[in-house]
Amino acid sequence: MKPTLVILAAGMASRYGSMKQVEGFGPSGETIMDYSIFDSIRSGFGKVVFIIRKEFADNFKSIFEPKLKGRIETAYVFQEMNSFTGGFKAPAERTKPWGTAHAVLCAKDVVKENFAVINADDFYGHNAFKNSVTFLNAGCTPENYAIIGYDLLKTLSEHGTVNRGVCGLNHAGALTTITERINISKQGDKIICEDGLEPRELSLNTRVSMNFWCFDPSFFDYTQKLFAEFLSQHGNELKSEFFIPIVADRFIKEGGKIDVIPTNSSWFGVTYKEDAPYVAENLNRLISDGEYPGDLWGS
Repeated sequence: MKPTLVILAAGMASRYGSMKQVEGFGPSGETIMDYSIFDSIRSGFGKVVFIIRKEFADNFKSIFEPKLKGRIETAYVFQEMNSFTGGFKAPAERTKPWGTAHAVLCAKDVVKENFAVINADDFYGHNAFKNSVTFLNAGCTPENYAIIGYDLLKTLSEHGTVNRGVCGLNHAGALTTITERINISKQGDKIICEDGLEPRELSLNTRVSMNFWCFDPSFFDYTQKLFAEFLSQHGNELKSEFFIPIVADRFIKEGGKIDVIPTNSSWFGVTYKEDAPYVAENLNRLISDGEYPGDLWGS
């Protein structure tokens, strides 16, 4: 059975200031997601699942259904505040979604095969998708998940701070810890993290997760159990979030293994509106190099 690609697209893109997930950056109006889906199809994925907010559904379908019809199976999942909460009532004042691990959990009923998870607004590169399919088809088990690992230095923005899942690796290159660090930026020749945690200065060769994960379907039941614990401990905090790295860190501590799959692909993303020209420039370079056609889907 071909693996599934799950795309996290439910965020409101507050820092970017618009719904960046459906903004066109390619020469024929392609979104960043278009390139991810194109790479997933040619790498061997069989289905794409969009995790979105219900109010975005018509917009998403009108953009993606015409070009993906006949190319890959599609499904749409809504991240709602009360999904998979087991009857827990969120505070009435809470507006923030529960976070990335909850977003993935919302796909439990439509994903039954090994699957990868990516962000909607990150460009990961063809090689990353090829390597993920190899792992999903041959190495992914209930005891063994994986991430695609990127160099932190290559994932920063010149226009503001970023949040990253900072990886600790053992001698064999597998994850030992993954810690969500926020407010990371390059200051002079140093990488500084202003989040009150230590170390404040991160190594220039730090390996990070860009939220490209490879999971066995057992991830859903495991995550649902941890989400119930999270709600009991943090559910009444208005801005608490249940991140995928929280689940991954617990999985490792309880004996699971998460491989770090290297890639030679370039990563780039859109965190701030000022990043947009850089993204378009990179896409044009890849097209000039023959990596992608100028009109991704043809007409």
